[in-house]
Amino acid sequence: MVPTLKLTPINPQALGAPRGFSHGMLAPAGGRLLCIAGQIGWDGEQRMVSNSFAEQFGQALANVVAVVREAGGEAGDLARLTIYVTDHQEYLSDLARVGALYRERMGRHFPAMALVEVAALLEPGAKVEIEATAVLAS
Repeated sequence: MVPTLKLTPINPQALGAPRGFSHGMLAPAGGRLLCIAGQIGWDGEQRMVSNSFAEQFGQALANVVAVVREAGGEAGDLARLTIYVTDHQEYLSDLARVGALYRERMGRHFPAMALVEVAALLEPGAKVEIEATAVLAS
């Protein structure tokens, strides 16, 4: 495996302390940028793992991490996540389980993140999609 680069969280005091994300992530010089397409909560057979928001979230994030690992990195190399949800109320009501699944896959690593509510996702039944950017060692 390629050694991991140290991403530096950038959290200006003027913005207040972030909770569960970083305001910015600074990549060191010499890193390789990995852009990860939107991943949804389906398995290797392209079947939705569940109708549960939290379970779909956990699988989508696992799929993101799988792409990073295939490129020689690890979850800590993720610099940015954009999370698209079809119902922010469902996200909020499942937040405890979402947080637990997040920590199982990411530990205490909190990249820069955005959460966006959308009218729908392309795949029928998909409730969440996660796209990401990682920085890997050369």
